[in-house]
Amino acid sequence: MGYGILERNFRCRYGEIDLVAEHEQDLVFVEVKTRRGNAYGLPEEAVNLRKQRKIIEVAHHYIDVHACPERSWRVDVVAVQLSIRGKLEEIRIYQHAISG
Repeated sequence: MGYGILERNFRCRYGEIDLVAEHEQDLVFVEVKTRRGNAYGLPEEAVNLRKQRKIIEVAHHYIDVHACPERSWRVDVVAVQLSIRGKLEEIRIYQHAISG
């Protein structure tokens, strides 16, 4: 079963998360990173500690605003690798990528 998208580009004073979704029983906060070529490393490497902290802050805010503290949740990272010319090469999904 796939992801059910609830919101795209959720923004608040703490930052932004690319997607808020449901997957099975979990509320999922999804960070999508895309890179052309490999000159700047892998897309998933861009989700550094600072970015991870921001994502967790936004997730907590979303949960508070939507009054769903009892809901199980996680953060997934989707890495989209493109060729230098922009052709899709690979999509990697990391479930439970960030611990809150």
